[in-house]
Order: sequence, then structure tokens, then C-alpha cells
Amino acid sequence: MNKPTKAALLSALIIPGAGHFFLKRTLSGVVLAGVAVMALYVLVSSAVERALELVDKIQRGEVLPDIAAITELVLKQPMGAEAQAINMAMIVWIVAVVDSYRVGRLQERNAGN
Repeated sequence: MNKPTKAALLSALIIPGAGHFFLKRTLSGVVLAGVAVMALYVLVSSAVERALELVDKIQRGEVLPDIAAITELVLKQPMGAEAQAINMAMIVWIVAVVDSYRVGRLQERNAGN
């Protein structure tokens, strides 16, 4: 497997920025991984907050402990910071994969000269 493909797969399957670390582009890797970790933090904290709110509603009797009612509340569309974090994570992931492939190709081309 060639270098650009390995770098792109690392960024796609591990975490954004992993391909850049593989290509010895540490600063780019740190920035991409940092943004991805921040977006992941927002997503997880938002999910935990929503879960705790749902548990409180069930305990207070506002929501019946019925699987259909709970499922409906859980599947509500994310809004605000959560939706922005999802969008940011997706964009960062795509940029990381494409850029790590591009940088790998440039390194291969420069090594051949």
C-alpha cells in the first residue's frame, strides 16, 4: 500500500490528523486531531446532558417508562451546539482525509525527484 493511501486511511479510520502524524506533519496533525477531539467532547457532553434530562423526566413522571415514548424523545434532531459540532466533525474528518492523501502524494512526488 502506498504512502498517500495509508495516510488517508489512518485519518479516515483512526482520527483526523493520524495521517498527518504518519507523514511527519505534526502541527497539522495536532490541529486536526484537536478540533476533532473538541467536537467529540461537545457531542458526548450534549448526549449525556440529554440522557440525564430524559432520566429526570422519567423519574418525575413526565414521561412514561414506555419504550416508544423514550425512543421518540431520544431520536429528536440535534439542535444548536450539537448540530454545529456534528457538522464541524464531518468537515474536519473529510478535510483530514483529503489533505493527508494530498500531502502523501506531494511527498512521494518530491522523493522521486
